Amino acid sequence: MVQYEIAILYDPGLEVDLSKAEDRVLKIFSDNKGKLLSKDNWGKHKLAYSIKGNEHGLYVFYKVEIEPTHVKQIETTLNITNEVIRFSIIKLDLKAIEKAEKLKLEKKLRLEANASSKAEEV
Repeated sequence: MVQYEIAILYDPGLEVDLSKAEDRVLKIFSDNKGKLLSKDNWGKHKLAYSIKGNEHGLYVFYKVEIEPTHVKQIETTLNITNEVIRFSIIKLDLKAIEKAEKLKLEKKLRLEANASSKAEEV
């Protein structure tokens, strides 16, 4: 199984009852043997340009494990789902993510070491 990040822009009219649309999308994932790892709801934001007559959209990001052979079917199904304005499916590069996290930690440790050495000088 491969990890993907699926960003979905929902119709802003669903802000009150987004759960039904999310349930439909999660069913699409599970029907294609996908496993939901995490969900991050960013809420309603103004769009850079109007999409299907909408000035705003609800942004939700899903991290899902899916077999690569099922991605095309998920794309096809999301294309005909009325609640979804736009979507993007991106294969996650886990090695690059791990490397970035490691560099971030090293930078943090270096900054802490510099701060403590400056404090000792004073």
